[in-house]
Amino acid sequence: MGAVKSKRVPRAVREQQMLDAAVRTFARRGYRAASMDEIAEAAGVSKPLVYLYLNSKDELFTAVIRRERAALVAAVTAAVEPDAPADRQLWSGLKGFFAHTAEHPDGWAVLHQQARTHGEPFALEVAAMRAEIVEFVTDLIGAAAKEAGCAGELADREVAGLAHAMVGAAESLAEWSNSSEGEGAYGEREHSSAKDTAATLMNLAWAGLGRMTDGERWAPGG
Repeated sequence: MGAVKSKRVPRAVREQQMLDAAVRTFARRGYRAASMDEIAEAAGVSKPLVYLYLNSKDELFTAVIRRERAALVAAVTAAVEPDAPADRQLWSGLKGFFAHTAEHPDGWAVLHQQARTHGEPFALEVAAMRAEIVEFVTDLIGAAAKEAGCAGELADREVAGLAHAMVGAAESLAEWSNSSEGEGAYGEREHSSAKDTAATLMNLAWAGLGRMTDGERWAPGG
C-alpha cells in the first residue's frame, strides 16, 4: 500500500492562519520587534511560504490592519438596532464596539497602538476606519437632534465635533478597559462589561447632548 497523502490546506485557510499568527505577534511584540520567523513558527508554516503568500512584512502588516479594521466596523454595524430611536442605536453600536475590542484585544492593539505609530500608510488605514465610525455617529447625533425638534439649532460643525469627541472617548475607554482594569474591593481585577462601558459613555455624552437639544449651553462666567 502507498503512503497516505496529507490533505492539502486551501490557500485561503492558510492565509487566515498566517494572519491570525501575525495579529498575535504584532500585538505582543510590536511591529518593529516582530519577525517573519516568529510569525511563520506561530502559524506552523515555513518563512518562505509566508513571503510567497504575503510578499513582505509591510504587506503582511497592511493585510492584518485591513482584516481587523473590517471586522471591527462589521461588528459595530451588526450590533446596531436599525429601527430603534437614535440613542438606542448609538448605545447598541457602542456595545458592539466594546464587545469586539474586548473579545479581540490583539486586533485592537494592532489598530489602536501599532498601526497608528509606524508610518503613514498604516496610519491612513486606521484613519479610514475611524472616519467610517465618526460618520455613523454623526448621523445618529443629527438624528437625535431631529427627534428632539432642534435639528437647526445644532450646527453641522458642532454635531461633527461631538461625534469626534464620542469616538475618541470610546477608543480611550476600550484601551482602559482592555489594559488597565480597575481593582475590586478585595483586590481582584474587574473587567467592565461592554454593556456597562457603553452605558458609562452614554451617560457622559448623551446627558450632555440632551441639555444641548433643550437649548442649554455652557459659558465661562465672569
